[in-house]
Amino acid sequence: MKKQFLVCIFLIVVIVSGCSRKADWVQFRGEGGRGVSSSRITPPLGLRWKIKLQDSDEKIRSLNPPVVMGDTIYFGSDDGNFYALDAESGYMRWVFKSGAEINSIPYADKEQIYFGSKDGKLYALSRETGQEIWNFPVYSQINSQVQRYGDYIVFVGDADAIYFLSPDGKEQFSIDNPGWYNFTFLMADDVMYFATGPMVEQVGPYDINKREFLWFLPYHQIDATWYSFCAIRGNLLYMGTADIYYGTNLGYYAINRNTGKIEWEQHREGIMPLFNRENEYRFFLRNIDLLDFMAPIVWKNLVIFTGGDCAARAFDADSGILRWERVFDTPVSSAPTLAAGRVYFGLLGDEIRKPQLVCISARDGRLLWQMETDGSILSAPVIAGKRIIFGTDENVFYVLEQVL
Repeated sequence: MKKQFLVCIFLIVVIVSGCSRKADWVQFRGEGGRGVSSSRITPPLGLRWKIKLQDSDEKIRSLNPPVVMGDTIYFGSDDGNFYALDAESGYMRWVFKSGAEINSIPYADKEQIYFGSKDGKLYALSRETGQEIWNFPVYSQINSQVQRYGDYIVFVGDADAIYFLSPDGKEQFSIDNPGWYNFTFLMADDVMYFATGPMVEQVGPYDINKREFLWFLPYHQIDATWYSFCAIRGNLLYMGTADIYYGTNLGYYAINRNTGKIEWEQHREGIMPLFNRENEYRFFLRNIDLLDFMAPIVWKNLVIFTGGDCAARAFDADSGILRWERVFDTPVSSAPTLAAGRVYFGLLGDEIRKPQLVCISARDGRLLWQMETDGSILSAPVIAGKRIIFGTDENVFYVLEQVL
């Protein structure tokens, strides 16, 4: 009987700890930077709680995705505050005031939470109390994601450097950043996709062990003004591009991550039926402050993109053939997040239609569910356990949960 009792206790611990891991979302774009949650959440969804962070009629341009660890949500805001909120109730556990706006995306580990500020400092705070443990000053604003990779805390200073720190805040090494701002990167197999090269027009995969570049992105073949965060499947690296000079032109690429060869590419003229040239340009400027603008997700044999125009698109991951395209009445306002074969993202809305959170099928793009929101969703929703979490351009922070 005693042995049987101990086995039951062990199983309970395993189940509870497994659920806890599934509920965590501790870095930009989730585990492995894939934008994919292991949650089995499905619509319909109901409002758990929402709060307005500031009383202002002005729309904000960024409220980048939070991270979630255990029962706490962590995120920074344009008001310069870094918040820790109770996931169940929205109760403010603590708030830390930095010296300027916060646009970086934090990273959480067991003891600490790390984030950058436009005041030029990387902060490490106690997750439990919000007390500052250390800060690391740089020569510029910090508008990148922050990530722990192995023994390094990694972040980027605007037109300054890519920094690799120890967990106690000591610089280990850095890579010059001659001119890039709002820079994001994907770490995989000890390679950074991408790091900044010796000249502004050079970015490429950087082996952090050998301290050398594998190749540089072939700009002369791509010829775009903006490049997305990337996703990886096997030996292929996927990314999107945008060019706004002669109207909205969107590019979609699969690149061999070992050689830099472009394996396939697709181009689409942006679908913006109700936008004139000026509005298209304003929409582009709105998006480039978002660190995950056009970040793709990979599901089975599909690579899925949202953002840039009024459509969501899925391409065959191996050949680049367009498998489906879902067009909406207003532009897509955020990158996607995937859970249980369903894709979640925001729609901008207009003078007639309110902004929305929508859910479509990853398999064929069918609309499955939608919900109006106060303001348009700024970045890809975070899906942690039974909850979906996001912020809007009206400074409203939402937590939804599955309706049983």
